[in-house]
Amino acid sequence: MAAQTVSTDEHAPDFTLPSTQHGEVSLSGLRGRKVIIAFYPRDDTPG
Repeated sequence: MAAQTVSTDEHAPDFTLPSTQHGEVSLSGLRGRKVIIAFYPRDDTPG
């Protein structure tokens, strides 16, 4: 997956990820709701 930069006045690109409650969740499916996206590197990895 290529890195992308999003400015504060732009919408984030849509993506879909596995859900913690089975199935999948996509950013577009949360439209109209407040969403916080946090990225965390795997434990014991640089960065």
